[in-house]
Amino acid sequence: MTANQRLPHSLTPLDTALAALLGGVEPVAPQELDLPEALRCIAADMPPLDAHPPRDVAAVDGYAFSSRELVGASSYSPLPLAAPPVWVEAGAAMPGGCDCVLDADSVDTSGPIVQVLAEAIPGQGIRRKGGDIAAGSHVVEAGRRVLPRDLLIARAARIARLKVRRPRLRIVNIPGGTLTADLIAESARTVGAAVASLAAAGRDAASIAAALDGAACDLLLIVGGSGVGHTDAAIAALRTRGEVLAHGIALQPGRTSAVGRIGSAPVVILPGAPDQAFAAWWTLVLPVLDRLSGRRPRKTLNLPLARKVASSVGIAELVLLERRQGAWVTLAAGELSLDAIARAEAWLAVPGGSEGYAAGAEVDAYMLRE
Repeated sequence: MTANQRLPHSLTPLDTALAALLGGVEPVAPQELDLPEALRCIAADMPPLDAHPPRDVAAVDGYAFSSRELVGASSYSPLPLAAPPVWVEAGAAMPGGCDCVLDADSVDTSGPIVQVLAEAIPGQGIRRKGGDIAAGSHVVEAGRRVLPRDLLIARAARIARLKVRRPRLRIVNIPGGTLTADLIAESARTVGAAVASLAAAGRDAASIAAALDGAACDLLLIVGGSGVGHTDAAIAALRTRGEVLAHGIALQPGRTSAVGRIGSAPVVILPGAPDQAFAAWWTLVLPVLDRLSGRRPRKTLNLPLARKVASSVGIAELVLLERRQGAWVTLAAGELSLDAIARAEAWLAVPGGSEGYAAGAEVDAYMLRE
């Protein structure tokens, strides 16, 4: 063990570490991406859309009429027409003065005089102007994640590219932590980050430092090497290239996490163990990515706790939750198994100044599945 890698006697409170990490972080510049690339990214401001369809169109194949002229028509009292009605195909613009479409079975054309066999109401068989997309609406509101349903709107509006914010995330994997690094990279892609992953040549400080390039990214993650073992050198490597803001976070699991900076790029060092890395991912990394992408505040769900949650004062403890019968049920607290991580619907961090929550207490938990 080296002195540079020793944990401090007192751990940095989670809120303090996060505030230091977020200092000076601003949203990245928007960029236009093709629709498949924009999926899951956070939308930037976009121009309002025109109405779609741009005018009333037929929703079905049939005959176009004015509903006022069909009052009283039925199979028992057919309405004769002086002239044949206009046939329209689905999607075709409605003729002037027409506000409904009757199907072929409702119009008798077999005799010398065409007869209408049914009434209609205004708008029947029609898709109104702006019925699919209202004029002045947006493909997706700024600050919200682009979802598959948003691409449907974009394609209907004949928009091929969307303006989004996609932070550049660089992940440096310390040899021995490939599983965790892969999990973090996959999680980063699901929140819309552009991920570049590479492995350090070795676990020594020089090899790790050689892979640290703050200019190539908006956020730098180092996975592994944050502990106090003889082969843990991530903290020493960061010090040679930038600044260590805090090493040793009052977070369980994840207390060997660290935050720092290289130039203007924030840096988070995640422990190599998956549960500890995810704890730091949720509490430290996601807030930075949200700030960089200009994302709106994440959704929480307020439900009562089915059972008491106990916590040690002075340490923020991660709790994984799932819903059962309108309440939050604890899957894991403080120690997080991979099974609990995979099953969890939400998480919350019990503040360091709290001893936990009583059964029945209502808590706001961050949703893991949007």
